[in-house]
Amino acid sequence: MKFLPCLSQPLRGLALLLTALPLGLHAQQTGPAQVSGTVQEAAGGQPVPFADVLLLRAADSTLVTGTQTGLDGTFRAEHLALGRYILRTQALNFKPQRRVLALTAEAPSVALGPLRLAAAATQLGEVRVVAQKAIVQQELGKTVINVEKDLSSVGGTAVNVLQNVPSVAVDATGTVSLRGSSNLTILIDGKPAGTGNGGPGPRLDQIPASQIAQVEVMTNPSAKYDASGAGVINIITKKDKKEGWNGQAALNVANGDKYAPSLSLSRHHGKATWNLGYDGNDQVYRTRTSSTQTARLPDGTGLFTTQAGQGRQRNRNHGLSLGLSYDLTPEQTLSVSVQPHLEHQTETDNQVLTQQTVGAPAVTTQYGQELADVNVKVLETSADYRRTYAAHKGRELTANAGAVLISATIPVTQTLTGGPAPAGFRQDQRVDAQIYFGQADYTRPTAGGKGKLETGLKLVGSRNSGSTAMQVPGTDGELLPDAAHSFDYRFTQVLPAAYATFSQQLSHGWSAQGGLRTEATFLNGGLTDGRASVNRSYVSLFPSATVARELGKEPGQNRLQFSYARRLNRPDFMQQLPLQLYQDPRNYRQGNPALLPEFSHNLELGHQLNLAGGASLTSTVFARFTQNAIQRVRSIDTLATRTANVGVVTQETYLNYGNTANLGLEMTWAQPLTKWWRVSASGSVYRSQIATNAADAANRSALAGTARLANNFTPRKGLDVQLTGNVRSTVLTAQGRQLPTGGLDLALRQQLFQERAALTFRVSDLLNTQVRRTELATPELQTSLYNKYETRVAWLGFTWYIGASKPGKKIDNAPSGGGGFGG
Repeated sequence: MKFLPCLSQPLRGLALLLTALPLGLHAQQTGPAQVSGTVQEAAGGQPVPFADVLLLRAADSTLVTGTQTGLDGTFRAEHLALGRYILRTQALNFKPQRRVLALTAEAPSVALGPLRLAAAATQLGEVRVVAQKAIVQQELGKTVINVEKDLSSVGGTAVNVLQNVPSVAVDATGTVSLRGSSNLTILIDGKPAGTGNGGPGPRLDQIPASQIAQVEVMTNPSAKYDASGAGVINIITKKDKKEGWNGQAALNVANGDKYAPSLSLSRHHGKATWNLGYDGNDQVYRTRTSSTQTARLPDGTGLFTTQAGQGRQRNRNHGLSLGLSYDLTPEQTLSVSVQPHLEHQTETDNQVLTQQTVGAPAVTTQYGQELADVNVKVLETSADYRRTYAAHKGRELTANAGAVLISATIPVTQTLTGGPAPAGFRQDQRVDAQIYFGQADYTRPTAGGKGKLETGLKLVGSRNSGSTAMQVPGTDGELLPDAAHSFDYRFTQVLPAAYATFSQQLSHGWSAQGGLRTEATFLNGGLTDGRASVNRSYVSLFPSATVARELGKEPGQNRLQFSYARRLNRPDFMQQLPLQLYQDPRNYRQGNPALLPEFSHNLELGHQLNLAGGASLTSTVFARFTQNAIQRVRSIDTLATRTANVGVVTQETYLNYGNTANLGLEMTWAQPLTKWWRVSASGSVYRSQIATNAADAANRSALAGTARLANNFTPRKGLDVQLTGNVRSTVLTAQGRQLPTGGLDLALRQQLFQERAALTFRVSDLLNTQVRRTELATPELQTSLYNKYETRVAWLGFTWYIGASKPGKKIDNAPSGGGGFGG
């Protein structure tokens, strides 16, 4: 592969760091000293369990280590170096206590008498309001979602998380769109992974919400980020550097045979932090579909078709994550991770179809069945290196490299009986994909610290191969090989990129950032027998700029910002491969080898206002001007309709449909109405325009909008209630529209055992109103589609928090010293 030599140099550097890792571990120094004691209440002498006990170096107050007391209030610190320490003891509802102690050669062990903590005079309710983060935080340039505070995602996946994000919509099939576009760049911890929006690798509905700490949504990202897509969604996973063992174990169950266990553990000791996680699910979902279609053939014949069906889908997934982060020096950190995933999906779909010629009384009834058994194996590996400079604050060098290996088998059998002849097919697909990536970023502040230069290089390469073996029924109904629709394919894609951005704080509250990114695309491949091929290469430039002005006295209190970025929608291999890929006997997709990339100019003007009492208001006006807009279109295949004996056969393909202009307004508002009630609302209204290449037709446009309202209640200590509603208006498509939809979610969480555990109950789509309805209307084809996925689900979950991982409690990831607690 062409891109592998480019990755060899950074990989050799990482290999040297891995070789030095055991030497660093062996060189870590600990001492023979120890400290033990008991923490009690000052009034009554009762033990205080789960109190934080921190040891700081007396000379500079640097944190050396820390732990928590047991149920009996006792604690013990071992393997400490000799010297003077500050012992800090703190617990919820108590005043912290400090005392100085010395560990000497003559007295290396210190057994302290009872440490008595006095009750705090501050009211608990006020403390909790100050410390609590909002579920959705608006920052100019990005939207940050704190998943741990969003009860509507408990027991769910990344899809449930994104359903509550401003600017984002998720349809009934799990497809995520940003301001009406489903072409997105999805990152995990800032790095590309196999996860895509309908692409290869683990889907978003396979990433448990329990693994996610935050989600960043950038609708107009800077040149530092990939130029592909309408924006960037960065999923940030949980990381823990609290001393000792920490984490959580959870089990979520739901009606209709749905189970989701998970385990997340981390251990920080000295310079190393180990992470272990497991997430599984075994879930069954039901679907109901129906459609009506009127097709007019070139000879004037009209065919009317109805279709109704019921399906059952079972998903069984297992995901394991192993990671190690090691401080090579105080300024250098190396992290490695391995994440294998297994997915097994079985699906049964039964259909009843009727067809008649318009105006004729005869009706033909057929019965169809689809059986699928999908097996997917994914292995993700990555290594990250971070270098800071103590003598130059703000200077930083980071690098990461990794690979995603995907293997899948997808056998699908579809039968159609009751017609003039047996119909249907069996399709055995095999997919093998390897994605390799490497990136290096360097940040250097200017003299005085008011400016910053960021540069970086990135390389992503993928190699994909697969096959489709098609069988169709003969005259006696027996399945026979179909060589015309069987094929093997292979393609490679290499995407090198480089960027530079510069930001500067100016006078009178002004700040500015400008950047330029260049990306090249090299795509080559086709069928191994030479019947079809794709060969495309091009280089593009993507400028970006941001100007902001602080209007208030405090940063972020009252801010105005304008930004611009050029973006790209890069067609994938299958969208360009001129080959018929059948989805069922009546529908197939065919790529367009003449398809061009889609470019857009994106502008935003945003204002953020934070008011007294915790209220915040954010508004954004945006515009997107697109060239060579890519649209998916459907038409009748007249020849297949006359010869296949299955009724109307439609073809779906992709075309460049000229230029479009989309304008919109988004607003978010959040405010605590009382000490026990907080409300947040977000909404958007935008003008959606669909281009047409017809000489006698103008571009179609219509207003569309979304709205979301979330109410968070704390009726009493330890009990949280969340009620969330969302709606989406009609949305235009290339040849029709998607009709409105919406839903209401209810969630409760009760903390138990002094915040060591939590019991959750969540009902998604409480009123069972979420449904996908699509209408298609052209002179020769009119279609109405109805798809009802099982969305009303009641989840009951139990979570046990291990170590210091308590809900609603924040412990800083302070730098570690050379000591640690035993066990």
